[in-house]
Amino acid sequence: MNQRDRHDDPLRLDAPTRIKGRGAASNPDNRFAATAKTLEDDGWHRDAPEPARPPTHVTEERARSIVSRNDSPDIRFEQSVNPYRGCEHGCVYCYARPSHAYLDLSPGIDFETKLFAKTNAPELLRKELARRGYVCSPINLGANTDPYQPIERRYRITRGVLEVLAETNHPCTIVTKNALIERDLDLLVPMARANLVHAFVSVTSLDNRLSSALEPRASAPHRRLEAVANLNAAGVPCGVMVAPIIPWITDRWLEQILERAAQAGAKIAGYTVLRLPHELKDLFREWLALHAPERAEHVMSLIRDLRGGKDNDARFGSRMRGEGEFADLIRQRFRLACRKHGINATRDLALDASHFAPPRVASAQGELF
Repeated sequence: MNQRDRHDDPLRLDAPTRIKGRGAASNPDNRFAATAKTLEDDGWHRDAPEPARPPTHVTEERARSIVSRNDSPDIRFEQSVNPYRGCEHGCVYCYARPSHAYLDLSPGIDFETKLFAKTNAPELLRKELARRGYVCSPINLGANTDPYQPIERRYRITRGVLEVLAETNHPCTIVTKNALIERDLDLLVPMARANLVHAFVSVTSLDNRLSSALEPRASAPHRRLEAVANLNAAGVPCGVMVAPIIPWITDRWLEQILERAAQAGAKIAGYTVLRLPHELKDLFREWLALHAPERAEHVMSLIRDLRGGKDNDARFGSRMRGEGEFADLIRQRFRLACRKHGINATRDLALDASHFAPPRVASAQGELF
């Protein structure tokens, strides 16, 4: 969709408005947009109509590559696969929202309604793993957008990726906030027996009402914890990510989440603090104005304390955990709660890559053996 088409979209939302089932409150221009629109009050009073609920639109695409690689010291994996671009969960805090700007789409409503499904992901992964010189190391599913977001029920791309990994004895990690992961226990259980998989479920709070505003189409918090318990009971190691921690919004739930996770069998946990790159800082301010106006200034003040006086800090070493007194307090609370409940906070997984068997790629000349 080009710039003009986007501006003519009847569902385009420029003014912050509560939209049931969506996390963002508006659809601002992305940072690369050639033109921008500004709304001005003309002084005439009128009753605002209830905003239209933008539907989810999925574009099937043939990706050119599927394995992303990083050398960030803040991330414990070197390779990742993202079956989808955009995410229907609609988490208002998602650090991946600004990536939609590269598609000339808005990081706001567009990010959670205009989605892209990489239908050839399993095929591309098979070719990558068969490539001469490929070095096996754990692949993470869910580094950017959730591999088990609602549209996975229809497209089953994540399942196709897991089938390739299981077939080749390739280790992987999974991060999700959707109980749909339970669907793939038939694949995950045998992989777990061979020490090939470790899952993490992200839990931000234990408040269903808050969750429905922060992450409207993700599984409810209690359902995510049920998934943690069900995976662990089935023999699939599943930890919890308390991520992101939002000062004065979700931080009060830290200890209770870790306690409930331990009761669900979690042995490993991690956390991050809120990141606000690029357009995300304004989207989050809009969310605060609509859902927590009495705390908005205090929340942003604490975020700036975490980020050296700025809304965001992209530096390695501090971008995930923050710095300063509040960051130190969160770190201490996390460690104490993990110690109390017998949870390992180091996240050393040691998955087994020694039995990796590269797949055979079909040849037009056939095979003799």
